[in-house]
Amino acid sequence: MSRRKLGQLEAEVLAVLAGADGYLSPAELRERLAGGPAHTTVNTVLFRLLDKKMVERLPRGRGFVYRLVADESGLAAERMFTHLRLAHNPSSVLGQFVQGLNESEEAALRAFLAKRGEGT
Repeated sequence: MSRRKLGQLEAEVLAVLAGADGYLSPAELRERLAGGPAHTTVNTVLFRLLDKKMVERLPRGRGFVYRLVADESGLAAERMFTHLRLAHNPSSVLGQFVQGLNESEEAALRAFLAKRGEGT
């Protein structure tokens, strides 16, 4: 089994929490993450996200449950902006990004750009 970088796991945890209807325990989170990361690894990610004020937690039983309080789309966009701004050739990065889109993602991007071009 290949190991994920902590930043990748953090992004996956954020995505799972964003899709949840409420609070999740670390065990519930683990069940929804691909590859079954260790319980301690999930807790480490949750503690870091709590420290960054991206999640909140409440006591439940003998442990805690967590939910996302940050805007997931804003966080993802900021990561993309950061990589784009640090690139030597931002146009090439954008080209690679667009080439990697599936049909529905490309259609959503085209629709957004068209709407933006209309001034709305």
